[in-house]
Amino acid sequence: MTTPQQPLRSGFGAASTAADVIEGIDLTGKVAIVTGGYSGIGLETSRVLRAAGAEVVVPARDPERARAALKEVDGVEVETMDLIDPASVDAFARTFLASGRPLHILVNSAGIMANPLRRDARGHEAQFATNHLGHFRLVARLWPALVAARGARVVSVSSRGIRFSPVVFEDLDFEHRAYEPFLAYGQSKTANALFAVELDRRGRAAGVRAFSVHPGQIVDTGLAKHLSTQALRAAGAVDAEGRPVRDPARQQKTAEQGAATSVWCATSPQLDGSGGVYCENCDISPLVTAENEAEWRAEPGLPGVLPYAVDPEAAARLWEVSERLTA
Repeated sequence: MTTPQQPLRSGFGAASTAADVIEGIDLTGKVAIVTGGYSGIGLETSRVLRAAGAEVVVPARDPERARAALKEVDGVEVETMDLIDPASVDAFARTFLASGRPLHILVNSAGIMANPLRRDARGHEAQFATNHLGHFRLVARLWPALVAARGARVVSVSSRGIRFSPVVFEDLDFEHRAYEPFLAYGQSKTANALFAVELDRRGRAAGVRAFSVHPGQIVDTGLAKHLSTQALRAAGAVDAEGRPVRDPARQQKTAEQGAATSVWCATSPQLDGSGGVYCENCDISPLVTAENEAEWRAEPGLPGVLPYAVDPEAAARLWEVSERLTA
């Protein structure tokens, strides 16, 4: 397949931090929304965008918890929103649109991972509903503000978890197959990547560009709360004492390093005129080939994106399905 997945040699790398990639960039007069912007890499994303001068809005299911987490970040707005609740997403979007502000940056950082089987009120599997459908709905409802920015970027936090599963269109909600938490997680992360491909295709004429990112493995963000210490130790994510292992060369990062690629995609002039790509380590990821896929799966330090996660035909199909499911 032809692909825009061509690394730029950006000058940054796996150990770069969000502060590194935003150095020298002035966001005064820009407006940003960061979902999940009060914990983990989302909190660091909010912090550096605000420090660069942006107005930052953080929608949160628990606003009081969000305000407490953001107490050291002066001037961040916190509003109520629950991604798994369509009415809540719509209400947040209406409130934002009513403010009359354009939306220059939207970072879709919130998510859940590997939880036991749950479904939303419409019967959709919770990881797909939260990680993909909630953000799909949010972008659709905020579309007028993105267009009004006359140059907006939407960044969706995907994951190397794409390796666990493509989007299984025939059974999105695990109604006809056994539920496996990481299969569901992988499907939702592949959906995040595909969403960026089709969103960019549809939005570029209006100045809306889209990206997806693998932030790295940041084990102490709360995302892994459904995994036991034993499982994390077996995966090499924590040491014998349960402390996070840090090795950026193997994608094991701090929150500051994990937020770097999201911030780079949201703000870097190196990406002007680009979009629809999956990125990691503050660069565009190369496409994984049939010849190197086994090596890529075995070695977490190798960058790359599987073809099914950036396939334009699958992206267009997912968009059409998502429109029906969020109507």
